[in-house]
Amino acid sequence: MAVLCAALPVAAQAPEEAHVWTLVLDPGHGGTDKGASGAKAHEKDITLAVAKRLRDKVEKEYGKEVNVVLTRDSDATLALQDRADVANGEQGDLFISIHVNSVAKKTRGREKIAGCEVYTCGLHKSESNLEVAMTENAVMELEPDYSVTYQGFDPGSDESYIIFELSQSAHMRQSVEFAGMAHDRLVSTAGRVGKGVKQAGFWVLWSTSMPSVLVELDFICNPESENFLASEKGQDKCAQALFEAFSDYYERARRPM
Repeated sequence: MAVLCAALPVAAQAPEEAHVWTLVLDPGHGGTDKGASGAKAHEKDITLAVAKRLRDKVEKEYGKEVNVVLTRDSDATLALQDRADVANGEQGDLFISIHVNSVAKKTRGREKIAGCEVYTCGLHKSESNLEVAMTENAVMELEPDYSVTYQGFDPGSDESYIIFELSQSAHMRQSVEFAGMAHDRLVSTAGRVGKGVKQAGFWVLWSTSMPSVLVELDFICNPESENFLASEKGQDKCAQALFEAFSDYYERARRPM
């Protein structure tokens, strides 16, 4: 007996949805947490301004091809874990936490220190790396019951950082790759002094399940650097530098293997 088979319309099979690449931008600090401060400017305002400019540049260039998410888009207080939760919830492909550096007031020559640093999560290679991580992680102490939220982690204790030495990041190669791109562009495009790509135990990087970096744009305790970071021109240059690094990284990431 002959069997007649009618061809099914192509539309009967739903096409697989294309992956929308997601970039998560994390403007450091915010709300009641001003972050580092200079003579006039505050870290929380600079990081938000740079993040928004970076978002606009990515959206202008790539449109709906890249989904850009900000962990905060206003002067809001946000816990470190909340920032990681936003990134993980969005299933981000790259996480950039944007910060401004400083040193203690008692530090000799603090008004002369300058330069950008880009961190990935990893072992503390020096005491200065550990100090930077402790400073950024210390904001968790502003949260009620922070020891419960962060599973007993003490941002001021050397022993607590053993957790980072025992943790191996599945995304280290990509994180280091982007960190190098961001550092080089901050030097060449934004004119910052290069202080290198480094590793340290930042909670917000350890908690994100994607390639992640923390960028220290420059030192706000240096009056010249503060003026640059607080200006629209300076903020745009920093955003442009990070955009160029992202563009290079994204173009590589979407190339077929």
